[in-house]
Amino acid sequence: MNQTISSVPGPSPAPLMQRREFAKALAGGVIGAGFAGTAAAAVSGLSAARTPRRNSLHHVGGDYHCTMGDHWTSKENFEYHQRFGVRHLTTNLASGGGGRTRTEASSAKGSRGQTGAAGNREWNLDEMKRWKDLCDKNGMIWEAIRMDPGYIYLPPGAERDRKIASIVGNIQKASEVGVKVITMHWTLIPIRRNRRTPGRGGASYNSFKLEDNWRELPVGANGVVGYDDYWERITHYLKNVIPVCAQHDVRMAVHPYDPPGLPRGYQGVDNWNAAPATVLESLQRYEAIVDSPYNGIQLCLGTCMEGLKDPKTELLPIVRYFAGKGKIHQIHMRNIRGRLHDFQEVYIDEGEASFIEVVRILRDAGFAWSYCPDHMPAHPDDPKGFQGFAHGFGYIQALIDAANSEVV
Repeated sequence: MNQTISSVPGPSPAPLMQRREFAKALAGGVIGAGFAGTAAAAVSGLSAARTPRRNSLHHVGGDYHCTMGDHWTSKENFEYHQRFGVRHLTTNLASGGGGRTRTEASSAKGSRGQTGAAGNREWNLDEMKRWKDLCDKNGMIWEAIRMDPGYIYLPPGAERDRKIASIVGNIQKASEVGVKVITMHWTLIPIRRNRRTPGRGGASYNSFKLEDNWRELPVGANGVVGYDDYWERITHYLKNVIPVCAQHDVRMAVHPYDPPGLPRGYQGVDNWNAAPATVLESLQRYEAIVDSPYNGIQLCLGTCMEGLKDPKTELLPIVRYFAGKGKIHQIHMRNIRGRLHDFQEVYIDEGEASFIEVVRILRDAGFAWSYCPDHMPAHPDDPKGFQGFAHGFGYIQALIDAANSEVV
């Protein structure tokens, strides 16, 4: 089975002293000697040197994976989130108009977003202003937008230039309504899940195991794309877009391709975080192309763990590295059971991750953005995921409260 899963001022860039300390920690050729291991260890030591203190800025967030009512600005959706203490929202404007519910997004699998047609998908500023007004009137904060992935489908040429121009215009519109973060997921092939496994309480878990015959899988709709070509597209994007983000105080946050570590050539594509590069190495290469506080990560913890051989020991160094650089602009707090090439998406309170340790790292780094529950298991009594996400909201808030209670 091939499944597709389809404001208030934000924090300022990391203080100058923090950046200088970070540079000193990496002096002596740490980066030049190889990103993995030593760089993460350097940031780990830097984080440990700080005095832990309460962080009143990090918070629970809600996104387009769970939308009650007929639109994300509906009374039903606002009140659903408010009941669980959630005020910060991320919406999906991948289709241009936004407001699709989770069910509608699921029914769109295989639509233009996966066929290779990029489209311009220019956002409607008048609509955005109305949505911002509704948020303000209801005490909600429109924090982030997920944009469409159409740019990554395009080779060099006039169509790609038009797409960049459209994205630049969308950044300006986001700034006008006070949205501080735009996220994207560069998916040249659909997100891969190929089985379901039984979970607790009669739930079922979306799962993946690398196929023995993966070389025989059909090439995806976007054709054969090599590793260098993929990185050329990313580099062109970042060099043209991040300076605009800096002008308008809007951060770009890339979601790791899900799952990382697929073999190169899987369905014809050498993914940007494909093996043999590690998750950390791929993310470091991405953020180093334009080393700016506006070029960061939507760090999906579950996705990262899907690409790790030992998630229990390998996840926290990734969090420390990017937290130390102030490059994490949103957290997707998803848990898994398993590891590279064989995993199940489980409830937030089970699986491989020690999320309290993640929150402690981000507390001490001054993280000021959202932790969003993500990809909850399915159950017939909870077909739209509202129960699972409510559990996630409460669990995350408890982690934040527990971490803050440890320090002054």
